[in-house]
Parts: sequence; C-alpha cells; structure tokens
Amino acid sequence: MTNAFRRLSAFVPRRRKQLLAVVAVSALIAGYAVLPAFAVHDTGLFQLDGNASTVNPPPGDDWDRVCHEVNGSDCSTSSNTTGATAVGWVSEPNRSSSIFTGGGSKDPQDISNWAWKDAGGLPDKDNLRHSFAARYSAPPSSTCPSGGAATCEVLYFGSDRFDNSGDAQQGFWFFQNKITLGSTPSGGGFNFNGVHKNGDLLIISDFSNGGTVSTISIYKWNSAVSGNLELLASSNNANCATAPAADSFCGLVNANTITMPWAFTDKSGTPNNQALNGEFYEGGVNLSKLGLGSECFASVSSETRSSTSTTATLKDFVLGNFGACGSKTETTPQDADGNTIPAAGLTIPTEASGNTLQVKDHAVITVTGSGSVKASGTVSFSLCGPTPLSDADFTVCDSGGADLGTRTLSGTNNPDTADSDLATITSAGRYCWRADYSGDAAKGIPGSSDSRESECFKVNPVTPTLTTNADQSSVSLGNPISDTAHLTGTAKQPGSDGIGTGGTINATNGAKAGGSITFTLYGPGDCSTVAFTSGAKTVSGDGDYGSGNFTPTAAGTYHWVASYTGNSPNTNATDHNTACDDTNEDVMVVQLQPTISTAQRFVPNDSATISVASGGGNLAGNVRFQLFVNSVTCSGSAAYDSGNINITSGTPNAGTPGLTKTVSSANNVAYDSSTTFSWLVTYTSTNQGHKNVSSACDVEHSTITIDNNNPNPGT
Repeated sequence: MTNAFRRLSAFVPRRRKQLLAVVAVSALIAGYAVLPAFAVHDTGLFQLDGNASTVNPPPGDDWDRVCHEVNGSDCSTSSNTTGATAVGWVSEPNRSSSIFTGGGSKDPQDISNWAWKDAGGLPDKDNLRHSFAARYSAPPSSTCPSGGAATCEVLYFGSDRFDNSGDAQQGFWFFQNKITLGSTPSGGGFNFNGVHKNGDLLIISDFSNGGTVSTISIYKWNSAVSGNLELLASSNNANCATAPAADSFCGLVNANTITMPWAFTDKSGTPNNQALNGEFYEGGVNLSKLGLGSECFASVSSETRSSTSTTATLKDFVLGNFGACGSKTETTPQDADGNTIPAAGLTIPTEASGNTLQVKDHAVITVTGSGSVKASGTVSFSLCGPTPLSDADFTVCDSGGADLGTRTLSGTNNPDTADSDLATITSAGRYCWRADYSGDAAKGIPGSSDSRESECFKVNPVTPTLTTNADQSSVSLGNPISDTAHLTGTAKQPGSDGIGTGGTINATNGAKAGGSITFTLYGPGDCSTVAFTSGAKTVSGDGDYGSGNFTPTAAGTYHWVASYTGNSPNTNATDHNTACDDTNEDVMVVQLQPTISTAQRFVPNDSATISVASGGGNLAGNVRFQLFVNSVTCSGSAAYDSGNINITSGTPNAGTPGLTKTVSSANNVAYDSSTTFSWLVTYTSTNQGHKNVSSACDVEHSTITIDNNNPNPGT
C-alpha cells in the first residue's frame, strides 16, 4: 500500500569556513567510495548508499522508486518499488508548515498532549523539505537475519532538509494508530488526533563532525516504564559506511553533492535539484532483530529536535500515513468435497439419486503491512439466497443472510484459512456467500469482508426425461387407443423447515415433483390437426402416467405428443415427440375390408301325386317322405322324414277331396357337397276301398355334383 506522510529531517552539519570540516568531509567521501556489506544496509532490498536514486549495481530500490510509487510523474523514474509492503513520501508545502508548539510537545508525552502550528522562525538546518519511508518483508538470510522470526522485517527511512549549516538531531516515530493533525486549539496551536499504543517505535539519530560520528538509539513506547520510552538498542557507531557486520540499524548522510530525484531547492540555491553534503539523510532498522517485526504502523512522523535526549525540544515535523496493518478476506464457494464451484454452477439432485447437495465457503485471511503479524480473530460466514436464476440484477450478500458458522483463527499463520459450515441446498436459484473477518484490535489488525460477485454461485434445476409409447400400434376403426408417458429425473420440491429465504437452506427435501402431463393426439395423417387432448394428469415424481382412452372416428395414422409442465424451481418442463417423428408414438387406425365368397347349396325336396280310379271313393290316408343320403337301399336312418301328411278330406292338411292328390315334402336342409340322394315315399290309405302304395327306393334317386371353386361360375 502507498501512503504519503508529511515530513522527515536529516542531520549533517555544514561548516564551510572550517578546514577541519572540509578534511572530515573529504575523509567521509573517501569512506563512501566503496561500501562494505553489512546487515541492514546489505539486504538487497534497498540501497543505503548516500543518495536517493536507484543505481545498478547494487541491487534493491531507492527513494526515487518510493517517490514514483506515491507521487507518480513528479519523480525522476518510471518504476515503483519491487515488493515494498508499505511506502510513504511527502513534500512539505512550504518552510513555514507544521512545527511543534507548546510545552507538552515532547516525545515522552502522549500525542494527545502535543500541539502544532504553521509558522516560521526555525533555524534553517532544522527545516525539513521532504520525508520518506519504506518497509520490506523478506525470508531470513545471512544478509537479512530475523532473530528467529519467520520473516525479516526491515524499515528504511530518510529526509532532506533546507540547510546543512550545523549539526542536527532527528527522530522518526512509527505509530501503530493513525495519527492526524487536529483543528482544536491547544498549546498555542492545534491538537493532534490519536494516541500512542504500546509498541510504537522511536528512532533518534545524531550526525555530528560532518557526518563522521553517528549515534542512533531505538526506543519503543511502553506505558509501564518510567517516561513511557523503553530503550531497545543504541550505538555510537551506526554509520552505515563503518557499522559492524550484522548490525540491526544504521544511517548515513550524503558526503558530497547529489542530485535529488524530485524538485529540491536548498538555502544555497544549488541548481538542478542538487543537495549539498549533509542535506540528505537515510537509515534503516531491522525490526525482526529488535523483536518488533510483528508491529504494523499506520502513521509516521519525522522530527527535528534540540538534542538526542528523549526530553529534547521538538522543532519541525512531517506527519503522514504509512503501511498500517491491513487485512484481506478472499473467499471461494466450494462443494462439499472442497472443489471450486464452476461458473456454470451445480445442479439440484434428482429424486432417484438420493444425494444431498451441500456447499461451503472457503476463506483466506491475509494480514498485510507486516510479514510477521499472524492472522487472528474470527471469521463469520453468511449465505444469502436463493434468488431466481432469471434475476436481471446481480445482488450480492453484502448484509444479512443465513448464519453458517464462525471460525476462530489459530493466530499462528498468515495467511490463514477457514471454512464455513456445510450448507444443505434444497432449492435451485442464485446464492451468495459473505465472509466477515473480525480483525484483532490488540494487534492493530482491522477487519475485512468479502461479498464480491465471485462469492455467488448458481444451483440449476434438473431437466427430466420424458419418454412415451403408444399402447397400441394398430387398431381397427371403432376401437380405443391410449398413450403412456414414463417420467424420470425429476427433483423433489424445496424444503421449508430450514433457514434463509423461505427456509430452504439446511432443510429436509420437500414433496416429490408436482406439475402435470398433458397428452395430445394429432391426426389422422398430419401433425397439425388435433384429434384429442387429455386432461392434465397430476404428477408426483418419477413414474408412469397414462393418457386415458380415445376412440378415433376416422382411419389413418395418429401421433401422440406428451408435455410435462415441470415444477419450479427445481424441475424444468419438458415434452416428447413434438415433431411427431417418434414411430413408437404412431398408431394406425384401419377399416377392415370385407370379402365375398359364394358357394352353391342344394335343398332336396320331393312331391308325390296319388291317383285312384272312381268307384272306391275319395282318397283318404297319409303320405310320408323319407330322404336317404348316399344310399340306394333306403336303409338306416333317414336324413329327412316328413312324418305322416294327412290327405283325408275334411282334415286340416287334406285339401280338396277327390280322386287325385299331390303332396310335397318340406325339407329345409341344404347340401353344399356332392352326394347321392334316394327318396322313399309311402302312401297309407285309410279308405278300405284303396290299397297302400310305396315308391321303390332305387327308383327315385339322384346324384348332385357342386363345384364351389369354379372360377367361371355359371359355366
């Protein structure tokens, strides 16, 4: 992160008229010609080399890159730093800006006692023009030792000043709390907003004798000690050019005229943004070796002071933001197995699968601003939804939602991870997670949250399978036809006994899929004429559903079509055979064509005429006809027997009395095959004047030949 801060000071005296100072400066220049490799200034992260511009070699950044990262095009380079975790660079508006005032403006006093004003009058050597700072986090190494910490945390800081005429002492405060300038009158000026927090860092540096002597003392704010300032380390050999190996802190000034990588004008009016020796100062501190690597700093103040004493009068200052601890919460919706939910989403389970759809949220919590601070605190998860998949507005879960658990971070990892409770999903739709990280006030870690669009995912409805088969492939006209639909792959309805919208999250599944199936019969002969539409057949999940019977009134080919309404939101609608191209749904209704076959049939009958001479009276008695088949002997049973036919005068069957009588048989049995017939006719007289008479069997017989297969009947 890049946060500008307001002003830092450098100290290096300039004694133009003293030969001793000139000799000392010359010696210092000679000492800077080749810099030895020592710890804090040889990490490869930053160039503590007595100038503000990046040169290669050695490796690492310089203040021109810090300036560009904060201030952009007003700096001489087009490059930002290479991996700084926090940077700050500030230009003082004018030489009369922001000086300390009031008796409470002392380092051992809490910031609430400090006061400031915009006024001139300070010695030129105490007037700061620019100030800058940068922080890096690196793996422990021989050039960046960490004192056993997981990372090597290093602070670099510096300033330039208006004049170098005289010794100057300088302090750098790194505050964990955000400190700003107030507007409430206080101490002859105005107040500061904010207070100290135990662990705030104070670096006091003194360069004298032309910069050859460097004393640096490191303090931290500790309200439990007298004077509130606890000394951590001090050295009077803290010049980066001569400091011993593995030093934890050092500083140095420019030993000769250098060109600043930003607009700079000193008291002498040195042209081309140049700074004379001693007008530029930079230093570094290995926080990890001092046990301060876990601190996150929100604000930085550089100050000039009357001496290196902690109770010295404070003069000019520059205040600004720096790299406070920050936190970043990034979450990823996952399925129950920890797989990232794809952009296409998941699908609600079918009734037949019996599976339960479960999802979770995976959060990664990263503390920024310090590589040594471990993520601690809690992460709370919420799930919003479902909303319809068709919603045009993309609504995220930035508030509310169903509670899906809270996790406590271990405090031993950075970044750290946490997973929500498993959420059982019973309804299709859009869902969005939110993860809220509490932060840790004790460590200065702010909270953070993630409810971006990437936290949302879709649960899609199922599209069932509808297959149908006509119950008949062919029927005769006048017979009923019907259809049967086989529905599979439906999903149960959403539950309503859980949490979230409609109680559908963490609920038990609802009833089987509802809706209905309608059957339509098209034909005959096309797929546009509706012959029959069934009523809506109520659906209850997977199963077979029938159309009911319909009797066509015309012959031809008919086509069944079935349509399922679906059951929103979990089961889509579907249909089958809308193009009438499934032959399993075709029914042929036919009219039967009759055939005619003829066969000759013969019904044999006989008649008899009985005559008698006159003188014996009228005929009286009975006539009997007997038909024998395939016989010329008239033996056995007769195929036809008329019984006695009375011909006596005056009886019902007698007819007109007389001497002659004709009587006929009454056979009605027809024969359609060739055979031989023989008749036996007997007259039995009841008139004593007449005798009985009988026809001989072999006299009256006939043979019939019938050909029913004659292709030319009548020939």
